[in-house]
Amino acid sequence: MTTLTTTTTPTTAPSSTATSARLYGLVAEFENPAQIVAAAEKIRDKGYRYWDCHTPFPVHGLDKAMGIQRTILPVLVFVAGAAGCTTGLALQLFTNSFNFTIWALVWVTGYPFLISGKPALSIPAFVPVMFELTILFSALSCVGLMFLMNGLPKLHNPLFTCDRFRRASDDRFFISIEARDPRFYRSKTEADLKSCGAAAVEAVVED
Repeated sequence: MTTLTTTTTPTTAPSSTATSARLYGLVAEFENPAQIVAAAEKIRDKGYRYWDCHTPFPVHGLDKAMGIQRTILPVLVFVAGAAGCTTGLALQLFTNSFNFTIWALVWVTGYPFLISGKPALSIPAFVPVMFELTILFSALSCVGLMFLMNGLPKLHNPLFTCDRFRRASDDRFFISIEARDPRFYRSKTEADLKSCGAAAVEAVVED
């Protein structure tokens, strides 16, 4: 007796679980400081916004080549320092010179000190506290705003996945342009980087 065996072929292909990684941007490698300064000027003139230079040591003139404007941080630190100085003065005026009550979560009453006929409002005596609060407010605001304005802390960057980029802390210079830039088109941006004299251009994906 012969047994007939039939097999059926699935009509649908198995679903793929692999997902394509999202492009973070392009990174271009340069061999010396002169090349990256010249390349930064060209990239700046092309109108890119979300890009950066990465060098193993500070390069004189690179900030100007990138078109980086002066930071507003010193102005903000000055305002914070003035606020600290004013706070120190107001605190001492309230606790030493005036007798009135304010609401600060609880009712707080000032306590004027009358000692040996000394004036209740004595600015020279208030200088140490005013000075200390000026320094305190300035230092804390400087550090905090620096971290905030630089997007720190940032424990990981997709550029770290690029093997070539490891030489950014050794002997190579890099320009990275992010894919979120309004002027970013992969083929055109890659051509722009190559026209700047890049030794190599690689795509960087987000892991």
